[in-house]
Amino acid sequence: MESSILSLLIFLPVLGAVLMLPVAKIYGKDGANYYKWIALVATGLQMMLTVFLYLNFDPNLSIEESPFTVQVNWISHFNIQYFLGIDGLSMPMVLLTAFLSFICIISSWNITKQPLGYFSLFLLLDAGMMGVFLSMDFFLFYIFWEVMLLPMYFLIGMWGGPQRMYAAIKFFLYTLFGSVFMLLAMLALYFYSDPHTFSFITLIETARSIDATIWGYQVKYLIWIALFIGFAIKVPVFPFHTWLPLAHVEAPTAISVILAGVLLKMGTYGLLRISYPLLPGEVVNFAYILALLGVINIIWGAVNAIAQIDMKKMVAYSSVSHMGYVLLGMASVISSSDAGSQAGMNGALMQMFNHGTITAMLFLLVGILYERAHHRWIEYPRNHEDEALAGKPGFGGIGIKVPIYTAFVAMAFFAGLGLPALSGFISEAMCFIGGFSAFRTLTIIGTLGILLNAIYFLRAYQKIFLGPLNEKYSDLKDISKRELVTIIPLAIIILLFGVYPAPLLNMISPAMEGIIDIIRTAL
Repeated sequence: MESSILSLLIFLPVLGAVLMLPVAKIYGKDGANYYKWIALVATGLQMMLTVFLYLNFDPNLSIEESPFTVQVNWISHFNIQYFLGIDGLSMPMVLLTAFLSFICIISSWNITKQPLGYFSLFLLLDAGMMGVFLSMDFFLFYIFWEVMLLPMYFLIGMWGGPQRMYAAIKFFLYTLFGSVFMLLAMLALYFYSDPHTFSFITLIETARSIDATIWGYQVKYLIWIALFIGFAIKVPVFPFHTWLPLAHVEAPTAISVILAGVLLKMGTYGLLRISYPLLPGEVVNFAYILALLGVINIIWGAVNAIAQIDMKKMVAYSSVSHMGYVLLGMASVISSSDAGSQAGMNGALMQMFNHGTITAMLFLLVGILYERAHHRWIEYPRNHEDEALAGKPGFGGIGIKVPIYTAFVAMAFFAGLGLPALSGFISEAMCFIGGFSAFRTLTIIGTLGILLNAIYFLRAYQKIFLGPLNEKYSDLKDISKRELVTIIPLAIIILLFGVYPAPLLNMISPAMEGIIDIIRTAL
């Protein structure tokens, strides 16, 4: 049973998507409810398996020692393996993926346009995401990385907003561009390593000994650059971030949640899983640039968020800013202080998880308001087609009509700006502790992001919920029971890890210490 759990986590959603086909054959257009329930059961079982996995997970065991590891030959001629494993680096991402996928199916319950296509594609996307976090063979990792691309393209392009096709194509081209560089890096690692292999475990031992040049450049340096471009687009790191706000704005609510909550984390996960342990020398040489890019992300994303009048676009730019904290924490691995390195690396991985839950809550809340009001304007644009609304507040004073919804928005906003006792604070603080130990000036500049975060969150809250009630929204309905089912679990997690982060820290610390030890060999 233990050795099959990881495979089940990947292929349960695939099985759910396949089961929809005979249901469609039998019920045709009347099968919408069946598709929803199949998707809910598939993601629910997947979530239950991840809970079982967590309860039986020992973070002190290496991947080779874990009873959950699966390693069998797949394409023997090229030494390609079906190699799945889990450790403290992937465990929080697996939990996050399963949890958000289940929540997103519930939030998608009102989908009426081509439900068979929507829910089957969502399950395939879920399988691809889970496969990325569990793969320990680069070839397998790359396959799952590409598997995610098509479902996300169609989910944005078919179920998104007015500019959905442009947003989907832009997302597709940016991601595919990065995948080409990742493919080149994967092939270089395979052919220049001895023995030729795609196994991450073996490459950790062999990749650092690669001693070859191409066009006068060290192959290891070129591999690092190629991997960085591939992963930076997904994060996204400035200046590769321009696809993200449009994709978020045009995507349906559940897809925005997955995009910000899980897909962005795959970029930093790829750096930690592949680039850091395989190329420690290049990590050391590139650390300052990584920290600089992180601070640029923090400031640039926050400044752009302040300028937004669309609530969803504001949250999208806040994601760019908050991923900058992850980059800063990751760069602190080269700190001369062991405590600083550990704080920064642990904070980076904690921020990946915590930001996933916080931004999921934010996008769900924005989607709830959009369903009722049919717009997301903090202020109407000055060139709005209705001249009477141009430049006017989009809402105003609705807190009195939707008090429960308003309270949850306040919690999500305060978590986003890093209020103590909420999960965003502890992970951001640890990233700054690590960053300050290695890059003092850059980190001081980066802390301005906290102030900028407060500006755009509090400004939006004041304009939407406070002040005199806009009579246009006097009949606005408060949050429903189904919507509470999606919001309350996220709120509990945000509060729990803000007050008591030990379970998350205990889970990730051994894996982060292992990566730090590898980097120390190159210092």
